[in-house]
Amino acid sequence: MKIGRARGTALAAALGVVAVLGIQGVASGTGGSDEGEVSPYSARAREKGPVAGELHKLALKPKGRGEAVLSQQDTEPFGLLGVSWTDPEAEVKGRIEARTRDADSGKWSKWVVLEQAESGLDGKRPGLRGATEPVWVGPSDGAEVRVTGGGTLPAGMELNLVDPGAGAAKAKKKGDLGLGPAAFALPAVDPAPTTPGPESTAPRPDVVSRVQWGADESLNNEGPIYLPGGKIKAVFVHHTAATAPYECSESAAIVRSLHVYHVQGNGWRDLGYNFLVDKCGTVFEGRQGGVDQPVQGAHTYGWNAESTSVSVLGDYTTAGASTAALGAISKVAAYKLGQYDGDMSGTATLTAGATQANYFGKSYTAGQQYEFKSLSGHRDGFNTQCPGNALYPQLEALRQTGPAAQLKIASVNGATATPGATLPSGAALTVDWTTSTATGRLSKFELLVDGEATAVTDGAARRATAVVTDGRHEVRVRATAANGKVSTSLAVTVEAEVKGAKFVPLAPKRLMDTREGLGVRKGPVGSGEVVTLPVTAATGGTPTAERDGDQPDAAQLRVGVPERYDPLQRVEPELHPGQDDPQPGGRARRGRQGQLLQQPGHRRPDRRHHRLLHLDRRRRHPDQLRPEAPHGHP
Repeated sequence: MKIGRARGTALAAALGVVAVLGIQGVASGTGGSDEGEVSPYSARAREKGPVAGELHKLALKPKGRGEAVLSQQDTEPFGLLGVSWTDPEAEVKGRIEARTRDADSGKWSKWVVLEQAESGLDGKRPGLRGATEPVWVGPSDGAEVRVTGGGTLPAGMELNLVDPGAGAAKAKKKGDLGLGPAAFALPAVDPAPTTPGPESTAPRPDVVSRVQWGADESLNNEGPIYLPGGKIKAVFVHHTAATAPYECSESAAIVRSLHVYHVQGNGWRDLGYNFLVDKCGTVFEGRQGGVDQPVQGAHTYGWNAESTSVSVLGDYTTAGASTAALGAISKVAAYKLGQYDGDMSGTATLTAGATQANYFGKSYTAGQQYEFKSLSGHRDGFNTQCPGNALYPQLEALRQTGPAAQLKIASVNGATATPGATLPSGAALTVDWTTSTATGRLSKFELLVDGEATAVTDGAARRATAVVTDGRHEVRVRATAANGKVSTSLAVTVEAEVKGAKFVPLAPKRLMDTREGLGVRKGPVGSGEVVTLPVTAATGGTPTAERDGDQPDAAQLRVGVPERYDPLQRVEPELHPGQDDPQPGGRARRGRQGQLLQQPGHRRPDRRHHRLLHLDRRRRHPDQLRPEAPHGHP
């Protein structure tokens, strides 16, 4: 069941979203309405700082026979609710339902079922309470709760109502959810560890930080904790089930509400999710500790010690997530897994932290290892419908939307390479790489030397060459997937020793002209004849030129490099048309002659070098010359 949607005209005034970005989606390039229209926050949207939320508690009245109620009544303004009780180990056997009154229209919503949360998500800790999952209902000022068919109910059951930004606005008109930021110190920058997290092969997505969405850090006095092994192996996807329809301008208020509820309602150390995504594709930083760090969250019971999480704001039981939201999940998953050589289309082996069964009935035993997909749904690890019957099937296609994964340099000039290694090199540099992404999903690779692309290959290649100068160089490989997404390998350093070499520019030099007898005999070249031109400085051998006198309208060059070829001292043969060459569509005179020029100076590597230079005359115009690699040449 869905809770009635609050009127859009009342949201901006009621929510007082004052601690985030001036325009929704500035951080991610998307925002606004359901499918990405830009939508401004409130008039004070450009203010940035902590926003003090409040949690109001209303006790439920036991009725016996496993029933309890909170009668329909007026309340303080709130936007999110849940039910909690004293004993975290107690279980409510019955059904917990709530409904709310819209602060703008005064209408009551339908009843919504509150799902019981797993109390041990954040470990054993003082002040921990049993609770339901929180539900965003939008600006409301009335509530009613009923618990039915539950046998013996736990003690201390109460309704928790969260105002995401009350503070000094408490005395303002009914329905206002905080029209100004709280008056306490704002850190100049987001708190972050002094040591940066691991570099990722995937780009870091734009993320709305805790400072930007207005996290009240006074609620967090314990500091973050990090994964025991320091490595993220999997990403679990969630949704904020039973959430009422919302505008993207409310997203920060929803995140703040979840933060307050998890800390003051559940008794956790902080917001449970590591990242949150709204339907417009904006990514919010969740649990504190650093976007680039392996922060341990409270999201997937039994699997938190080796994973991270992304929760999509909204209920995806009957309708799937938006394209923008799916894209944001993909970016976060690729970035976090890319920090630890993971692949969002691959698998990961996780060690169970609890004995339980998942939604599909698969049993797990604490301490045993199990294989998961690197991008999994909450229901894969725990008995819950999360992330919704409509979002969960979308994960299969989502796994294929990342950039090239596990991209790494395998060797440099034949020597095994590892990220951060330093290897020797001469002027000629050959780099091999690997990736776990299928060739069919790749468009191209680029060999980067000191950040500049020195060679480009197609998606099937796994090797490239370059020429480097004397000194130290950073080498990487950049991959572009067929979907346009880019990933970059971690760097390897080469120490190139190229002593005594210098680049000497040369003026073009004519090497061969059969009209004048330069380099070869003077006279026309007939059909099937061979002209031999010694160019030992260029190739260390003797190239030959063959010409078909019957079809002299074009030529193809096929050139390669011998083993002892020196790239710093080479000459590049290239055929240049003479004055008597035909125009496009015309015929050359029988016995037409051409000239071979030496290119000036040192140029980038060229695939056209070989021991022999073949001029195969065919019926094409010289302007249509194309290099053709010899048989067996890469």
